[in-house]
Amino acid sequence: MRVPVSTYRLQFRGGMDFDRAIGLVPYLKRLGITHLYAAPVFAATAGSTHGYDVTDANLVDPVLGGRDGLEQLAATLKAEGLGLILDIVPNHMAASLENPWWRSVIEWGKASRYGHYFDIDWSQRLTLPFLGKPFEQAVAEGEITLTLDRENGVLAIRYFDSFYPVHPSTYPLVLEEFTDPLAERLADLGRHADAGAEEDFHAAVRALCAGNDCEPLIAALNQRAHEPQFLMSVHDLQPYRLMSWSEAAKGLSYRRFFEIAGLVGLRVEAEDVFADAHRTILELVRSGHVDGLRIDHVDGLADPAGYLQRLRHSVGKDVFIVVEKILAPGEQLPADWPVQGSTGYEFIAAQVPAFLDLEGFITLRQTYNQLAGETLSIPERMREAKLRMIRVNFAGEVNALVKQGRDLLGLDEETICRALEELLLAFPRYRTYSVQGEMSSSDHHLLDQVLAAIKTRLDETAADAAWSIVDLLKGAGRFEDHRVADDIFRCRFQQLTGPLMAKSLEDTLFFRHVEFLALNEVGGELEPDEGGLDHFHSLMRERRATQPFGLSASSTHDTKRGEDARARLFALAEDAGRFVSLFQRWRETNRGTVQVLDGGPAPDPELEWAIFQAIIAHWPAELDVEDREGVADFTERLLAFLEKSMREAKLRTDWNDVNDVFESVVKDHVRSLMLDNHAFVRDVSEEIRPIIRGGLINGLSLTAIKLTAPGIPDIYQGSEGIDLSFVDPDNRRPPAFSALSEFDPVAPVSWNDRKALEAGWLKQALVGRGLALRNERPDLFLRGDYIPLRCEGRRMRHVIAFARRHAEQLVVTLACRWPVAMTRDGEGLKADQFWGDTRLALPEDMHHRTWSEILSRRSVAGGEALLMRDLMDGQTVAILSSDE
Repeated sequence: MRVPVSTYRLQFRGGMDFDRAIGLVPYLKRLGITHLYAAPVFAATAGSTHGYDVTDANLVDPVLGGRDGLEQLAATLKAEGLGLILDIVPNHMAASLENPWWRSVIEWGKASRYGHYFDIDWSQRLTLPFLGKPFEQAVAEGEITLTLDRENGVLAIRYFDSFYPVHPSTYPLVLEEFTDPLAERLADLGRHADAGAEEDFHAAVRALCAGNDCEPLIAALNQRAHEPQFLMSVHDLQPYRLMSWSEAAKGLSYRRFFEIAGLVGLRVEAEDVFADAHRTILELVRSGHVDGLRIDHVDGLADPAGYLQRLRHSVGKDVFIVVEKILAPGEQLPADWPVQGSTGYEFIAAQVPAFLDLEGFITLRQTYNQLAGETLSIPERMREAKLRMIRVNFAGEVNALVKQGRDLLGLDEETICRALEELLLAFPRYRTYSVQGEMSSSDHHLLDQVLAAIKTRLDETAADAAWSIVDLLKGAGRFEDHRVADDIFRCRFQQLTGPLMAKSLEDTLFFRHVEFLALNEVGGELEPDEGGLDHFHSLMRERRATQPFGLSASSTHDTKRGEDARARLFALAEDAGRFVSLFQRWRETNRGTVQVLDGGPAPDPELEWAIFQAIIAHWPAELDVEDREGVADFTERLLAFLEKSMREAKLRTDWNDVNDVFESVVKDHVRSLMLDNHAFVRDVSEEIRPIIRGGLINGLSLTAIKLTAPGIPDIYQGSEGIDLSFVDPDNRRPPAFSALSEFDPVAPVSWNDRKALEAGWLKQALVGRGLALRNERPDLFLRGDYIPLRCEGRRMRHVIAFARRHAEQLVVTLACRWPVAMTRDGEGLKADQFWGDTRLALPEDMHHRTWSEILSRRSVAGGEALLMRDLMDGQTVAILSSDE
């Protein structure tokens, strides 16, 4: 297997296609990347900005350049010695008429050849929650008609620009009052239609349309649709039921991705579905065009281990595979998954103990609690958020489980509901993994812990019900007469806990509890660990042991903020006391634009706290306050972030119930801050300079660690420079590749150059030189030991140090932390005066080494200890290499 030395994530769509990607290959080669890591490239819904709403799993999207374009990209990469990793989406597809499989299911129902491809409950009609209002109301208001869809060769129920095909067996009913020959021939085609020959049927209808004037029939169908009772009777005979989007949360007949009704679950656990959904990707792998795969949302699958084993068997042992998986603290990838690792969210979380100043964080927490009048702990707030998800957003999924549990356990729905709610509320991670009653001992233990945690919250009857549900999840007492039903219940529970956790924590609580935004990150925790550097080193040793080939991410298309915005927030925590003073001053200055609405002030104090954090974290370092157009552009991006934040918080507005008044008042407040109060903007720009500089230094340190710690560094597009992006869709904008691609890996760099630091040139140079070292010594970084090192002396707390060793190869990484304090304490001092006698202590077997510092290209003499003043002359990171 060719394991990547590094990966570069590239978002397709939004202006990026295969031709443009081909043009970037020389730059990626110069940067030192070994594998391009591509976002989904298969056909997606029209206008898709991300590609996860796949409409055809076997068609490389023509919008991007089609299969020829993809193969040309692969060939160009290969010619430069680079590989290609594709992001694939096995869990779901678009529930869209653009998806031919889904369209077939709509038309033919369970009889469609694709009727079992999707996770559909065929005990009821297929629900289609894509109307803006209830079906009956849409009919009464004339928004729904009958028509002839000549392009697709079907009669259809039309709703604006959507044409839902009617089942051919109902053609005679639809056309019964029409006597013209075209109607009669269509009715006859419908009578004899066969789902097994749907292409022939559609071809025959299209041929009729081509050979006849269809306009009179279309006009007559439209007129007939003015009879509401007739239209509803036709609708009642269809294998589907059109409904309002607002009804989706109450219950659908199909499994959706998270709470997105437009994405339907795919049953890749069925052998023929797996084969059909992976036909083209397997061709691309076997032909050598694709070298690796990234599996999107693996926890959504019915049987992740079974899927991955089948995939591994299909692609062979030499294909690199990573999975998108959120690992809870202490959780590891299951041992039976034949993959190289995860996509690396846990690596982002590992930054916290290394870079968070806990004293500063406590200062922030105290002020935030005073602002919020905080009475709930974080676990209690998580419970509150989860309960909202259980009873509102995922009510349909929960109700379906309650009914299944009732039938299996013979208990009343109320008792089952109370027990199930508490189990879901207490579930601490994404899911367990049980297939046909087989479950690991660790998952058994996890369920026992959950059961113990909820015991005091339930009366005896509900506690017994919870015990029975846990037994069912463990596979205990499986009997032949309801074995299938047991498995379905278990599968649905496991497929619910993941979305429930994600939407409760990442997409609700992270936008409600905003005391320190750097913690509100995918894979992260709101309660920071107190272990500091010792804990960081422990996490890195664990990473070396469990997934040395996993990706090490710092920014992705799904992170809540760019890596340099997060690095700047760590600097803010160091400067917490001054930030609190600034917040109070700015808040008082702008109090006049805060309005009191029925639900309280808008913005409320917690939201004001978040707004000022966001301004500081994301303010472009190069933005001149006199550049009104630049400030306006930043303000629009900030407003988009706040709109999403307010709706995700689900407190005073929501995606499903937008509070226009509240949102407008908050946005007007921010516009007043940023566009009408030039003195405020100037004050912000001047006051945050130390935090900006501290963030840039943190960014270099985080990058040096990512390049040399266990795992494979994953560079998200543009983040080799400065990445201050907001949450999506802001973080999916194309970066300034024209400027980035001017990078020269051998050009001299001054590590004291402030402009180079702020422009991102130093970070880009660090990436280039770090990757060059990795490419020279891949085994050292992929397989080498991880050795924590310690500093001694007055400034020891400001240094993170570790070594990587493989055979005779050795690399030592040193990175500064808490740069705001360094700047403050070092004011007026030269570097050697600041560091004084602070030194890096080396293990005995490293004493006689000679070193080369790869960033400055200086030689460093060895010894028992190395003086920091010699290592860090003008630098804040250093990477020492030795081959002796």
